[in-house]
Amino acid sequence: MPPNTTATTGDKPGKSGRKKGRKARLIVLVLVLAIIGGIAYGAYWSISTVRASFPQTKGSITIKGLSGPVTVKRDGYGIPQIYASTDEDLFMAQGYVQAQDRFYEMDVRRHMTSGRLSEMFGKGQVKNDEFLRTLGWDRVAKKEYDTKLSAATKKYLQAYSEGVNAYLAGKDAEDISLEYAALGFVNDYKPEQWTPVDSVSWLKAMAWDLRGNMQDEIDRALMTSRLSAQQIKDLYPDYPYSRNKAIVQEGQYDGLTKTFQQSGSGSTSGSATSTGTSGSSTSSSTGSALTSQLAGLYNVLDDVPTAVGVNGQGIGSNSWVVRGDHTISGKPLLANDPHLSASLPSVWYQMGLHCTTVSSKCQYDVTGYTFAGMPGVIIGHNADIAWGMTNSGVDVTDLYLEKLSGDGYLYDGKVKPFTTREETIKVAGGTSKKIVVRQTADGMPLLSDRDDELVQVGKKATVNTAAPDRGDGYGIALRWTALDAGTTMDAVFAIDKAADWSEFRDSAAQFDVPSQNLIYADTKNNIGYTLPGKIPTRASGDDGSIPAPGWDSKYKWTGFIKQDELPYEYDPKRGYIVTANQAVVDKDKYPYTLTTDWGYGTRSQRITDLIESKIKDGGKISTDDMRQMQMDNSSEIAKLLVPKLLKINLDDKDVREAQKLLEGWDYTQDSDSAAAAYFNAVWRNILKLAFGNKLPKELRVKGQCLWVDKIDSTGPVDDDTKVRECGERDADQAQPDGGDRWFEVVRNLMNQPNSDWWKTPAGVGDRNKADNMNDLFKRAMVDARWELTAKLGKDIDTWSWGRLHRLFLKNQTLGTDGPSILQYVLNRGPWKLSGGEATVNATGWNAAGGYGVVWVPSMRMVVNLDDLDKSKWINLTGASGHAFSSHYTDQTGKWADGELLPWSFTDKAVDSSTSDTLVLKP
Repeated sequence: MPPNTTATTGDKPGKSGRKKGRKARLIVLVLVLAIIGGIAYGAYWSISTVRASFPQTKGSITIKGLSGPVTVKRDGYGIPQIYASTDEDLFMAQGYVQAQDRFYEMDVRRHMTSGRLSEMFGKGQVKNDEFLRTLGWDRVAKKEYDTKLSAATKKYLQAYSEGVNAYLAGKDAEDISLEYAALGFVNDYKPEQWTPVDSVSWLKAMAWDLRGNMQDEIDRALMTSRLSAQQIKDLYPDYPYSRNKAIVQEGQYDGLTKTFQQSGSGSTSGSATSTGTSGSSTSSSTGSALTSQLAGLYNVLDDVPTAVGVNGQGIGSNSWVVRGDHTISGKPLLANDPHLSASLPSVWYQMGLHCTTVSSKCQYDVTGYTFAGMPGVIIGHNADIAWGMTNSGVDVTDLYLEKLSGDGYLYDGKVKPFTTREETIKVAGGTSKKIVVRQTADGMPLLSDRDDELVQVGKKATVNTAAPDRGDGYGIALRWTALDAGTTMDAVFAIDKAADWSEFRDSAAQFDVPSQNLIYADTKNNIGYTLPGKIPTRASGDDGSIPAPGWDSKYKWTGFIKQDELPYEYDPKRGYIVTANQAVVDKDKYPYTLTTDWGYGTRSQRITDLIESKIKDGGKISTDDMRQMQMDNSSEIAKLLVPKLLKINLDDKDVREAQKLLEGWDYTQDSDSAAAAYFNAVWRNILKLAFGNKLPKELRVKGQCLWVDKIDSTGPVDDDTKVRECGERDADQAQPDGGDRWFEVVRNLMNQPNSDWWKTPAGVGDRNKADNMNDLFKRAMVDARWELTAKLGKDIDTWSWGRLHRLFLKNQTLGTDGPSILQYVLNRGPWKLSGGEATVNATGWNAAGGYGVVWVPSMRMVVNLDDLDKSKWINLTGASGHAFSSHYTDQTGKWADGELLPWSFTDKAVDSSTSDTLVLKP
């Protein structure tokens, strides 16, 4: 959903009286809300204009197309459980119910995936649309629907669409959601009918945000302009396999050899070799052309709207499963909490899909989390199995520097023509714009065409003699598995009805994009892990770690790893499996290079240690133990650094006072901890001093330092009193984000206390230059003391981590750049949070931009395979996308406190928790 959507105000002469009426109603609505906002929240409910868009949840509604009655039971949090007698009726009802709660969100999502945001929000979204049209997600989705998906999947998608459209029938836009009243006021926007391709396209947006190492690929290439090969290696250390265990330790891959212990590290046809081998070859054929093109692309990518993540950066997730021999119940427990952007409403939608009688006519009895706009359940459980997901991080994207010549590009010494297509971007309240999209013969879009300045730089760029010298300039093209038609939608429906490990793994094999770590448990006390996905193989010498020369065919992908050659693990002897974005398998025990850029295993090893501490000496784990593990706030980097920091001699009594906060601190980042506040400020300043002025300025993180509205009981504050949600920094200075890669960087450099990385010039005032690690740590402690004095006050007794580490939930459309009163109406917060970067309770913050929460556990769940009704779940926000619904953010407070809600599954449990019942009649 677009973070920079702008709703302009005003009306053009000559518009209909109806539109003027809409404008009048909106003005009245905004005025009333402004007046009563400071009086009583409950007064909102008296406004009929707002309530008109709320879903009907009781009584009955007649819907054309159903073959029989469907019952929708909602609990006290508005979470629906749907009961039907056929598959088609079940998914049609799912579409209807999701549209009741979230259609505006669904509508924005499909405009993003199809590159049509300008039709809703005007000229401010044209650049984004140009880039999204170039990627062509909706075109790929249509090809999937037409040529790849099964007949059953198409039937379910069509039924879902019919349900959405049944909800839209006869409704004016302002009757659907408050936001449409604002859009209608501006441009007379009217939503279109829903289509199956609208649902499939969302998988492409999800894949984009979870695309793996493309950002690292760009960063490494840009670093070559300023850093040596050894310095770059310092900043991208090897994965610590001996300290942080890989996911698969006892697993198999059928197509090669039976066990990893037998496999060794021999190469297989099409596999990549050791990390970094492509560096010299690629860097010798690029020079200033690659640097200039990537620097421009960096800026283009930074502005692309996010779907579920933070533009591919900083995203993680936790999932783990414990077999019954280690649990109190004697059956498995499975936990999952994906870490995604903090969005309002939450990216997830909770629901249950139940056939009144499971049979060939109606095959589903499943519950869990899905996306508004998509049928089926993405993560959850059915009557037999449970499953969870984390992003695998495997390398499925490569950037190519293309040598342009006339209307084509150079390939093995010959000029090949681009495939082109013309796209027309319609603009609300403005003039349409046409663009031309160019693709290579492999279907790679030329991303650099989407920035005028980038095109000019490409034409003028020069490179060293290792690059071809003919033609007109250079451009950047993208090879990405998600641009090929796939079968992920088939996988969703197949997993939802899988009954055992064999069926689950066969179903998961169809989940080609985005590649995910899938964990599994069943009611028969089995657990497992499998890595599905369409994962490319590369020629020997190319590991995909940096952009490749597109004019040389030896850098072309050689194929894809076969599904039966991908790692999996079933019922390991240790009795548990942990996935948290760490390495899937030890690189010396698997013949393919899956990626060079795993997460560094900080969270996964902490979870493993927590499990081991519980089960040692025969201990057993409960559902609540799993919940408490999810809320673990321990800082691994603090455990490493604090003993060093406590040895630093400090002359300034005020800085010494702050240092004393760290004495006896247990490294737990609770929201009320002053020690956590000070330590994280020290950590941020260590990164800034050691690396900030030494990285290429092109790596600076944009969009993280923002002025945000302070929201309190009296309404939004004036612009001059908005809250700064990041630290001050030099706009021309790059800074590390502070993730667990930087944990590993600093850990390694601590063994080199006189490394040049620790050396800095003198600071402002009396801050001395740093000649070694201890000097730099001392200066960081001083700087952190005065930074927090400015932010939190001189009295350290008033300091707390939660005052720095706050979550603001902003509606991702009009809540970002719409009129200020609408932002106040649509947004919520702040919440003071515990946790932090690379903790299990991963309330992530970006050290390049400040301490505010950037990504979060977007939901949490614990499935109890002994008694499914004893499972627990929570969502970041609530079921509803309607700003004044009681279910808009009714789960957020409990989420912030680490609570989980009861998760009913059986008929008896659902009936017991039902508050409202709606019958949909044919």
